[in-house]
Amino acid sequence: MHGPPLVGWLLVVVGTAAGVYCLHRARSGAAGERRAARGDAVMGLGMAAMAAPVTVPAGRPWGSVAFAALFAAAGARALVAARRGADAHRLHHAVGAFAMVYMALAMAGAPAAGHGGAGHGDGHHPAGTPLLTGLLLVYFAVYVVRTLAAIVPVPAARAAPPPGPSPAPPGMTAPPWARDRLELTGACRVSMGIGMLAMLLTM
Repeated sequence: MHGPPLVGWLLVVVGTAAGVYCLHRARSGAAGERRAARGDAVMGLGMAAMAAPVTVPAGRPWGSVAFAALFAAAGARALVAARRGADAHRLHHAVGAFAMVYMALAMAGAPAAGHGGAGHGDGHHPAGTPLLTGLLLVYFAVYVVRTLAAIVPVPAARAAPPPGPSPAPPGMTAPPWARDRLELTGACRVSMGIGMLAMLLTM
C-alpha cells in the first residue's frame, strides 16, 4: 500500500494480532460465533498481508491478482451465508472482502503511478475510483462508530434499569469472562475497521 512504511507496519501488527485472536476465538463457542470468528480472522490476516510495506508479492501484478481472487472467493462465500440468514455479521465480512478486492486491483496499477518503492509515501497519484473509495470510507467509519458505541458502557443505563419483570436469576446472567470476551471481540473489530480506513486513506 501507499503511505509511510511505519503506517504499513503498524497495520501489519494490528491485523496480525486481530487475526490470531480471532483464530483462537474460533476454537470455542456456538457455531455462529465460530463462523464469525473465522471470517474476522481472514479479514485481519488479509489486511496484515496487504498492508506490509514490501514489494513482493503485493507490489507485483500477480500478487495483486492473487489477493483479489482470494478475497473475491471469501466475499462470495460470506455473501451467500448472509443471504441464507446464517449470520448477520457475514454481510459485513462480504463488504470488507470486496473492499479488499477493490484495493488489491487498485494496487495492480499503482507501481506505474509512482509507487516505485516503500519510501514513496507522498506525491503519488491516488489509486482507485474516488467515489467508491469515499463510499467505503463512510461505511467503515460508520461501522467503527457503531461497534464502539456497542461496547462502551453507559453509566445512566446501568444506574436506572427499566421497570419490568424481576431480573433474571444469577444462573441466567452472562458471567464476567463472557462479557469481557464480547468487549474484546468488539475492540478487535473496531481495530480492524480503523485499519481498513487507514488502508483506504493511503491508497
